[in-house]
Amino acid sequence: MTNGHVDVFERSAKLVDKLIIAIFANPGKHPLFSMEEREELLRQAVGHIPNVEVVSFQGLLNEYAVERGATVIIRGLRAVTDFEYEFQRALLMKQLEPTLETVFIMSNTNYSYLSSSGIRELACFGGKLDGLVPDFTAKRLKEKFKDKYQI
Repeated sequence: MTNGHVDVFERSAKLVDKLIIAIFANPGKHPLFSMEEREELLRQAVGHIPNVEVVSFQGLLNEYAVERGATVIIRGLRAVTDFEYEFQRALLMKQLEPTLETVFIMSNTNYSYLSSSGIRELACFGGKLDGLVPDFTAKRLKEKFKDKYQI
């Protein structure tokens, strides 16, 4: 999770009564942190936003959203390449669940270059994470990689 994510969460929370940040196990990715660790880090990052709930789930997002009574799915975008991918997902979501709307929030330009994979690589090689991720996240990343490389 980057400061770009936090920025999108802060701005999204202003648009809805309740913002549910739902994380799930994506079979196509191999996260560095366990689901429980990811939830903990997210809760710390958004603890200052009063109308946010962090949850994890398994299965399809559209089904989870309907179960929770959600009507909007908010997706953050950094660049045109994000838009192409997210646009296809939004169209598929609309086909599966016509009652759900997808809203796109553009990343703040201060964070538009940040990606989780880029942060992981920086952390892996002992790079500076100041201003890129919350301080507690930087600390946890350093702990994860402390024995990998001595730089």
